[in-house]
Order: sequence, then C-alpha cells, then structure tokens
Amino acid sequence: MGKISRQNKIMLLFDIILIGISYIVALGFIHSFTEEATIMGSLQFGINLIAAEIIYILAYVFSRVYINIIQFATTRYFLWMVIWSAIAGAVIAVLAALLPQEFFLNVKANVLSAIFVTAFTVGVRVLIRFMYYGISNSTPSNKKIKVLIVGGGDAGGWIVRSITNSKTSSYDVCGIVDEDESKVGMFIDGKKILGTYKDIEKICRENDIKEIIMALPEASAEVRSKVYTICSRTGLAVNTIPSIDEMINSESSYDDAAYHIRQVKIEDLLPRKEVKLNDEQIVNEINNKVILVTGGGGSIGSELCRQIAKHGPKMLIVLDIYENNAYDLQNELTTKYPMLELRIIIASVRDYDKIVNVFNHYKPEIVFHAAAHKHVPLMEYNPGEAIKNNVFGTYNVAKASDNCGVKKMVLISTDKAVNPTNVMGATKRICEMIVQSMQEISRTEFVAVRFGNVLGSNGSVIPLFKKQIEEHKPITVTHKDITRFFMTIPEAAQLVLQAMCYAKGGEIFVLDMGQPVKIYDLAINLIRLSGLKPYEDIDIKITGLRPGEKLYEELLMDEEGLQSTDNSKIFIGHPIFTNMDTLKKSLAKLEKAAVSDDEEYIKDIIADVVPTYVRDVKHTKKQKEDNRKIINA
Repeated sequence: MGKISRQNKIMLLFDIILIGISYIVALGFIHSFTEEATIMGSLQFGINLIAAEIIYILAYVFSRVYINIIQFATTRYFLWMVIWSAIAGAVIAVLAALLPQEFFLNVKANVLSAIFVTAFTVGVRVLIRFMYYGISNSTPSNKKIKVLIVGGGDAGGWIVRSITNSKTSSYDVCGIVDEDESKVGMFIDGKKILGTYKDIEKICRENDIKEIIMALPEASAEVRSKVYTICSRTGLAVNTIPSIDEMINSESSYDDAAYHIRQVKIEDLLPRKEVKLNDEQIVNEINNKVILVTGGGGSIGSELCRQIAKHGPKMLIVLDIYENNAYDLQNELTTKYPMLELRIIIASVRDYDKIVNVFNHYKPEIVFHAAAHKHVPLMEYNPGEAIKNNVFGTYNVAKASDNCGVKKMVLISTDKAVNPTNVMGATKRICEMIVQSMQEISRTEFVAVRFGNVLGSNGSVIPLFKKQIEEHKPITVTHKDITRFFMTIPEAAQLVLQAMCYAKGGEIFVLDMGQPVKIYDLAINLIRLSGLKPYEDIDIKITGLRPGEKLYEELLMDEEGLQSTDNSKIFIGHPIFTNMDTLKKSLAKLEKAAVSDDEEYIKDIIADVVPTYVRDVKHTKKQKEDNRKIINA
C-alpha cells in the first residue's frame, strides 16, 4: 500500500471514530434519540459497527486514501473517497438486507449511516485542505506577481494548483484564458477563465497582469507560435512549461512541469510541425553497434550522442579536441545511462595517424562526422585553418572509415555548402565532394546530411542576442531582410539518425527546414518575450552584411534535383560524383595553399576546386540585385 505518514495514521484513527459517530447520529435521527442508548448497547449494534469499521477502512485503504498528502489533495482525491464510501456503504446495506436482524441493524440505519460517514470523513479532509490553503496563501497578494495562465486544460490546472498550493510561490494567479469559448466564465481550482486567446491583451491591461505563463504542452508548434505572438504584444515577460517532447526527454511529467516554469525560448517561436521518426528503423541501425561521433562535444555532436545513447549502442565513442565539452557530456551520459559503454577520445581529426589508431582499436561500425569549424566570419579571415580542419579532417575520417571497414559514415553538412559565398560553406562543399568520391572506391556507405542553422548551437545568433538583452545593449542584426532556415538541435539530430537509416551510399540528404525566418523578426520577438519593448528598452542596430554572408541560404544545388523519402522532412539530392583522381589533385593544391599566409590566394584555389563558390556574393542575378540595394541603402 505504501508507507503511511504520521498525519494519515492520525486520520485513520479519526476515521474509526467518525464512523462510530456516524452510526450514533444516524440512530438518533431514526429513533428521535429516545431508544438510541438501548440499541447502542445491543449485540446487534456492536457486530454491525465492527463490520462497518472494517469495511469502510478497507475501502479507504484500497482507494489509497492513507498515502496521499491531504494538504495537496485534488478534486479527484475527494471524489474518489466519496465513491469508495458509497461502495462500502452499499456492501454494508446488502449485508444488512441478507443477514438476520439480531446481527445487523436494518437497511435504513446503514444507508443513513453511510451518508454521515461520507460527509464526516470527507468533510474533515476538505476542512484540512482549505485551512492549509488559507495558510499557504496568507502572504498579501499585492506582494506577489500577478500572472495570467494561458491554457485551461490539464496542464493549466496543474500550474494553478502548483502555485496556489505553494507556500513560497511568488505568483498570484489572476485568471486563465483558453481557446474554447464554452469554458469562459468557468473556474479551475477557484480561478476564473476570463476569456479566450484573443482577449489576452485586454485581460492583461484590465487586471494589471505582470507576467504570462503558457500551459500548452500538447498544442502544436503552430498554435504555440501564434499564441506566443499574441502574448508578445502585451510587452510582458512570457514564461512556459515544458512541451510533451521535453517532458519525455527529461523523464518529467505535469507534476514536475508545474515546478519547472521556464522562460520562452526562441525555439518555441518556430512554427514547425512535429518530427515523426521511425524508431524501429533507428533502433535496428544503432542497437548493439559500435558508434563513433567526431566533434562529439559540440552542439550537434553532443545531441547526436544523447539520441544515440537512447537506442542501446554496444559502445559510444565520443571524439573531440575540446576536453571541457567532452568532459561535461561524459558526466551527463554516465549519469543518465549508467550501463552505456562510453569512451571519450581527446584527439583532432587533423591527426590521421591518431584517427586510424582509434578506428583500428575500437572498430566503429557507424561514424557520424560532426567535427568542423563553422563560424563564417572567422573562417573568412582564417581560410587555411578551414581547409586543414574541415577538408582534411573529413578526408582523414573518410580514409580511416574505408581502411577500417566502417559500414556507414555520415557527414554533417550545411546549407552554406550550396552555391557558397564564404570559405566555410565552400570547404563544407568540398567535404561533400570527398564523401561522394569515396563512395565510388569504397565498400563503406558514405552520405552527407545537409541542413540550415541550428538554434542554440555554438555560434548561433540567439545566444548573442540574449547576452545583448541581458546587458541592455543594442541587438546587432546584419540586415533587416536577412533570412535563415532554422531547426532545433534535437530535431536536427533526430533527422540525421533517420536519414542514416535511408542511406545506400553517395546521397546528400536534405532536411526540410520549414519556412525561412527573418533574423530581424527573431530579434523583435526575443526582446518582447523578455518583457521589454523594441527600440524603447532595447535598440536594434543594422550593421551590414559580414564578409561572405548571404541575405538568404539555399538547401539544394540546381543540378541535384530532389527525391522524397518515407519521412516528409527528409529529401535526397541526386548524387553528383567527383572523380577521386581529379579530387586528389585538387586536395594536393589545397594542402599546399593551406599553409600560405595569402588569404586571397587560398580563396582562389578554393574557387578552382568548387566551381559554384563565388566570392563577394555575386553568383545569381537576385543576389546581385540584393547587394545593389544594400550598397545603395
């Protein structure tokens, strides 16, 4: 049954007393308190009362009444107790009807007693609950933050109860809004549903609301995004509770979520559809396999490791040059997955001998290559390093995969590899060329997965925006019309694993990034959702495009075409194979150029290797027009 607390032991004793009192009161009502003493002294009364005590207490034990904390009891708790009281009373009434009168009181006395038992036992608990409610909310409401709860479903109810039951909560729930108009005017735990989503601004003004808490974990991304947009117009700080995916990933629940109210993340504003995966396919590929992830401590690499760890690999090898990230990931994974065979290798993908030794020793079956320099402006001024790390790091991992009999190697690529206008994108295009060329001469299945910007990743604009807001400095946006495709880190990692399942060799998988998002709009929303006003509390400065930066990104080259897969978010670009002998000659030129201090010479060599690489953003008519507008602005 579970451990009974001292409080519930006292309540059990109270229940025994209250059951006895209920029978006395019932007899008093039936016999006008004239024959009560005589009946109470009879064997009939004694047997009936003992049987009733046993049946009622067993019913309460079976309904788990004595392992609940009364102070936090919900309506369901009291309803459940009423139901079991009624069941117990019905059982006793049946016994009274079947057994001889010398053993039991009549049916009428037992039915009336059942009513009093229910009223007394439940009533005492309700009284305790409301006494505690009054004490826990004795802090003057004018010292608390007035909040509006958005969402009148189960999650909204849990949030309301969590706040009202807490002795230390700094919130005062002023009301609730819900999309269902039929709920308006109804109450959830004493808090009124004041209106629908369209009434949020008006309700906040009229009730002097200071913060908004979103309780929509089951709503679609599109609905959450629309509601966030409405909330942002109030100029108030907007918080939320975890989504269903977050709860599952964190092994949380509504109970936990009520105590883990968090700030709205910019990811919450992406109107993207839910990622649907074929978990069976992924498990079949990952389970009981030796998996190696290069750049495993980075934002994408670490999330890949988290997703892989869920599917029971035989061994997970995390290879990274940066020890701090690798160490943090090691602590996280060993805590969450104590049975996981985990190896942390501190090494650089530039070091071919080390990479080969690692591959020979651990014999990985699947390799995810996420190690790369990704910062566009930095790579513009350090093109040699981009070549050494991105190009030759990929070549080293690809050669080691071929030599050591790896089944699959998956390259993490980028939309910046399409018609690249910067060094980083051009080097990643060469990485794609490497894995496609290796496919022609190797038994290993080489594939690339290409996607856009990842929110929250290292180098993302979002952490920069947040820091600027925290420091009350102007947010810097390079151009008001600049757009980017965005994806969350978990979403990207999940789709990479799914794409890996479809790999036959030589493909470039293109992930559906949804609609492009304006960076300027993200900045505006982020300011508003921090409870500040754009251009009043936080300024926005347009700084101009940085070297190698496009106004927009592309996911597919003209000659690649597009083929669908079983997953609506994953597409396949037709292979564009490069002859390995030709590529080796190009790699030799790049290797020689990489040690040069002449940035322009290095970029010339890159342009020679990547015909689609156009410097100074002049590769399309539209881009020329966009740049002309920028120059003339």
